[in-house]
Amino acid sequence: MSKNLEVSTLLDFYGQLLTDKQRETVEYYYNDDLSLGEIAENLGISRQGVRDSIKRAETVMFDAEEKLSLVKKSREFRNSLDVIRNHIDIIDERNMKIYRSDVINESIKVILKELEKIGKD
Repeated sequence: MSKNLEVSTLLDFYGQLLTDKQRETVEYYYNDDLSLGEIAENLGISRQGVRDSIKRAETVMFDAEEKLSLVKKSREFRNSLDVIRNHIDIIDERNMKIYRSDVINESIKVILKELEKIGKD
């Protein structure tokens, strides 16, 4: 994964741990793709101040992820949901071809409805 995408993801999870200025500089740099000079001009601080703010923010977010693993757990959760959905499709296909069970059809609908609830962001 590219560092830009990784930091943007970390910002979604851990942005509240940052100061307002850190969050703003990281959003400008990684999400809005502004240069250090452009950010410095927007915020009325030096380029070095922008760079230092971004580096401190990155450290806070990477440290938080190392300790809490929220991004990692979220990815694992999403992958597990995908595996479950794929297996439901297999069961549904087999049921339609072989068993044609209304009970299985209803169970699949219930499972899919529950997956929708827990799969929302």
